[in-house]
Amino acid sequence: MAKRRRFTPEFKGEVVLEALRGETSQAELCRRHNLSADQVSKWKQQVVENIATLFDATDKQSSESVERMAQLEQLVGRLTLAMEIQKKASTLLD
Repeated sequence: MAKRRRFTPEFKGEVVLEALRGETSQAELCRRHNLSADQVSKWKQQVVENIATLFDATDKQSSESVERMAQLEQLVGRLTLAMEIQKKASTLLD
């Protein structure tokens, strides 16, 4: 029984980019990497179907980062205020 080959996402991405650039034919690309034309076509189709999610993930991460930054700024403000109150209280008690 033949063992199935596993390809890394990086390798798939390189092959798909090379195929989309069109610098070499898909047949040449398949021969060079020992892949079937169906496999390369399937990878290209996955890229086309999922291209929008690439930008969604970036937008989601940036909005989450903005929210987290706002929370941290609020925390810094509260801690600064608490420190100032403690300083004033300690000078009054001395």
